[in-house]
Amino acid sequence: MTAPKFLAYFLFIASGASASLAQTQPVNLQPQISLPFRFVAYGDTRFTDPNNTEAANASARQTLVQAIADARPAFISIGGDIAYSGDDVNDWKIWDKETAVWSENKIPVYPALGNHDLHGDEKVALANYFQRFPDLKNNRYYSARAANTLLLMLDSSLDETSGPQGQWLVHKLDTLPADVDFVCLVLHHPPYTGSSDEAPGGGHSARHPEQSLAQMLEERQLHNRARFVVIAGHVHNYERHEHNGVIYFVTGGGGARPYLIPREPGDPLFGKAVNYHYLLVEVDRGKMKVTMNRLELANGKATWTMPDSVEIAAPAAKPAKAGK
Repeated sequence: MTAPKFLAYFLFIASGASASLAQTQPVNLQPQISLPFRFVAYGDTRFTDPNNTEAANASARQTLVQAIADARPAFISIGGDIAYSGDDVNDWKIWDKETAVWSENKIPVYPALGNHDLHGDEKVALANYFQRFPDLKNNRYYSARAANTLLLMLDSSLDETSGPQGQWLVHKLDTLPADVDFVCLVLHHPPYTGSSDEAPGGGHSARHPEQSLAQMLEERQLHNRARFVVIAGHVHNYERHEHNGVIYFVTGGGGARPYLIPREPGDPLFGKAVNYHYLLVEVDRGKMKVTMNRLELANGKATWTMPDSVEIAAPAAKPAKAGK
């Protein structure tokens, strides 16, 4: 005799299938945000013992955290490598302590997983991560809708264009609401970078999975009314690229030990090797402005500059409704 449908469903859930279901139907966060708004994006903070100067510059990290709090963004996007070692609870306690000002000011944080967040025992690492971000409901990738902007927070330890995450991503791009002007894809590994695995002092080359993601996005951008913006980290520096209408940022200047980027004359950061920074993203109807806020520390004194800024327009912004 076959089990009743409701019992079969119960057995399906009890068998552990709910875990896989969570990965194919991730949470969609919907903060109450109206235009205009602004948010901060950056990554590679590597929260850990401040005495570990090989892993990160704690003074730069802490100065950035306070400056971001002072900017009062609607939310903060962190593109991975939040902790130095994901399975080390002490690293996460440093996160708790150093970012308390964000919690006090009720600034939401939308993270993407980085390779350091998964270091060590992955189950322990993920438990530490999800304990800090309960709204994710144990989802390693998810979306967040803020007014006319859709954030797609990806896990680049999983393939972005195949498997459950790839299927979810295609579905989200195929079903974009008509009033979305911008799609920000946030992930750890960058599709484009001037860095290299062989770079002196450390670095990372672009990987094939992210290059495939870029190809897919650029093909779609040709026929899409929303503008695609990719925000990545992993390379501990700042870069901006544009390919076939898609804007790509590398924003890995959150405090981790710097990696050098070869730069040509004319680059706004030519001659500047170390670039701790965050991105301030200002969003309005049909337009977005992204400004690099660069931190330089000398003798304990912080100096801020804005050497790079770009205005991004949606290909076909939806006209404002009467009265708005």
